[in-house]
Amino acid sequence: MRQWVENGFILLKNFLTNEEVDAVNQEIEQLTKERKIKPLENGKIMFAFKQSALINKLMRDKRIISLFEFIFKQRVVPFQTINFLKGSQQRAHSDSIHMTTYPLGYLSAAWFALEEVDESNGSLFYYPGSHKLPYVLSPDFDHKTGLLQLDPQTNQRYEDKIDEVIRENKLVKKDFMARKGDVFLWHANLIHGGNPIKDITRTRKSMVVHYFADNVVKYHEISQRPALIND
Repeated sequence: MRQWVENGFILLKNFLTNEEVDAVNQEIEQLTKERKIKPLENGKIMFAFKQSALINKLMRDKRIISLFEFIFKQRVVPFQTINFLKGSQQRAHSDSIHMTTYPLGYLSAAWFALEEVDESNGSLFYYPGSHKLPYVLSPDFDHKTGLLQLDPQTNQRYEDKIDEVIRENKLVKKDFMARKGDVFLWHANLIHGGNPIKDITRTRKSMVVHYFADNVVKYHEISQRPALIND
């Protein structure tokens, strides 16, 4: 818990056994062959838990749920899974720009390492302590997205703003060289992303589960639209 308060994350080493991880990877492979799930253009596989009792069970692991409920002091709902076959290579960001709550901060995530991760296959990176900074929300950067209009440059402008925040606050980047079975829990406002993939032949299998506290307002910050909960 000290890690959560001071740095905005908790690392659970060897949380899953090799057998449990292998079962998840086999499940994703089988569901893909059966065309029950399909990667998006960016390589993400969304909501695999809807097709898999195994993944559905994992996202509701009582050890993780109880920890987040202790933090939020209320019921926690897992509502989304994202599976990755490759590293995301996503620029630094905070999840709260897309999955926002009122009051702020009642979102969290669990990142499951489904294989070994190093500097060549696109490791996760994060900025310890960045969760303590003010949230970067829609009024804080220039964009034209709203209820009736989508600006294709919104994400880039937001990420440019986050880069500015990183420079101004002299945040120190940390790379997470995960071991198979590790789980990384992060705060709603922790700035994080994916490093470039140096060896394109390698996979970086992983899964993210997002959790909302139950008794808060949930919405998409940029468009101001209500969140779609897949519980």
